[in-house]
Amino acid sequence: MNIGRILLSKKSVSGHNSSNLSKKRKKKKKKMEFEKRKSSRENMVQKLYDTCKQIFANGKAGYVPPPHDIQRLSSLLDSLEPKDFKFTAPSMEFSSTNPPGTVEAPLATYIKIHECNKFSIGIFCLPPSGVIPLHNHPGMTVFSKLLAGTMHATSYDWVHNHHHQANHYRGHQESRMRLAKVHVDADFTAPCKSSVLFPESGGNMHCFKALTPCILLDVLGPPYSEPEGRHCTYYQHYSYDHISFSDVNKEMKMKEDETRSYAWLEERKDEQFVVLGGTYDGPTIKL
Repeated sequence: MNIGRILLSKKSVSGHNSSNLSKKRKKKKKKMEFEKRKSSRENMVQKLYDTCKQIFANGKAGYVPPPHDIQRLSSLLDSLEPKDFKFTAPSMEFSSTNPPGTVEAPLATYIKIHECNKFSIGIFCLPPSGVIPLHNHPGMTVFSKLLAGTMHATSYDWVHNHHHQANHYRGHQESRMRLAKVHVDADFTAPCKSSVLFPESGGNMHCFKALTPCILLDVLGPPYSEPEGRHCTYYQHYSYDHISFSDVNKEMKMKEDETRSYAWLEERKDEQFVVLGGTYDGPTIKL
């Protein structure tokens, strides 16, 4: 029921001029409210940059923002939509397709919005079956927000104090193999809540597989840096009950229903994650 329209349709006791004045005021007010909402949406990327600049002002590896800052950035990410970055539809952002019969996953596209020594903001555009392989985030706090599409996410955290067990049974040559606990293993469909991982928890190692065209926003604080020792390491995962680890598994005496929550991760020295470089055409950020 449009109450405003009904009220305007009634004659004012002050006469015709008063009625016209009331109409003009209401029209002006509606226009101002519309412009305010429009301006607010246009500045969402700027708000994201400003918020990250405040929260990651420390800029040091291993720094975890306080809970109220984590909540502030998470709430902002939860409100973001593809149109805030001038994406009209996920299917329009992908140009990477592999020939029929190709085994390799199609390439993802990475669009850098901003990067400095304290934080980075970027977007991954993944075609169906596109994969971001299992990798870590040393000394980093990372916020992720699925803006569009459906993807499967898997993440892990290290199980500490297990090295002596594995190496005792497997030998020194297996020192790159470590036990990890599953943090997340599920499908996500936008719109959904943002996620956050920390240097030692929250699923610091994760991987993604696009089930449909996807747009994934990533905020890293601080970003990867080879000179500062924050290089990206990739892993191959094995199920906990993998036959190669039968001796270790028996010794640890884990219940069968608990084994699904664990996996063995092996560092992959030769792994290379190749992405296409995209151009950011969204709202300009004032630094």
